[in-house]
Amino acid sequence: MTTSTDTRVAIVTGGSRGIGRESAERLAADGFAVVINYAGNQAEADAAVEAITKNGGQAVAARADVADEVAMAAVFDLAEQTFGGVDVVVHAAGIMHLAPLVEQDLADFDRMVRTNLRGTYVVDQQAGRRLRTGGAIINFSTSVVGLKLPTYTAYNATKGAVEAITGILAKELGHRDITVNAVAPGPTATALFLDGKDDELVARMAAQNPRGRLGTPNDISEVVAFLAGPGRWVNGQVIRVNGGII
Repeated sequence: MTTSTDTRVAIVTGGSRGIGRESAERLAADGFAVVINYAGNQAEADAAVEAITKNGGQAVAARADVADEVAMAAVFDLAEQTFGGVDVVVHAAGIMHLAPLVEQDLADFDRMVRTNLRGTYVVDQQAGRRLRTGGAIINFSTSVVGLKLPTYTAYNATKGAVEAITGILAKELGHRDITVNAVAPGPTATALFLDGKDDELVARMAAQNPRGRLGTPNDISEVVAFLAGPGRWVNGQVIRVNGGII
């Protein structure tokens, strides 16, 4: 597969489902060639690629653990070899295991630290080394960092670290005209959020929002597209994309 040297290229981690997939499809609709990184479900990744190419876009899938620096370097290699370079990285991959702090399984804690924190560090390190001038890195935090909900201690700890990385990296890469921001969704109707929650809890959380509903992946992808495209003067920010829940 070849592409024009004028085409902008995006890598989307966690791009086979949920917010990641919606973001990948939105960027493709905006003219990006997209590399969809996924952790394990090839069928979902292939379906995402097919959805993009069916609509006239360009996409390939690449399996890699975001916390594995060698595997992620290979994803960037694929993007450069297939499309000529990388301009935008949307780091949407993440996992969540909820429990009160005193009951948290430390193995689950370690898995979240590896994927959410080390994964962000690895992906951002590769992006910082290899993005073309004028690029953008879009990390993912969560609005529940501010809500301080019970059972979210470990998850919030990893996402608070993502916010710290984002602000500092924006200063480190500014001389190359690369922006670094974090999108922090509120409760959003994805498998990651809905898993393990009964209908009553989901309805109660939706009712807490001034808009009276959960967010959708499309709500989030609109902001991703802005940061990847025209939002060049937004830098080093954490954007709470949550419909007004505080």
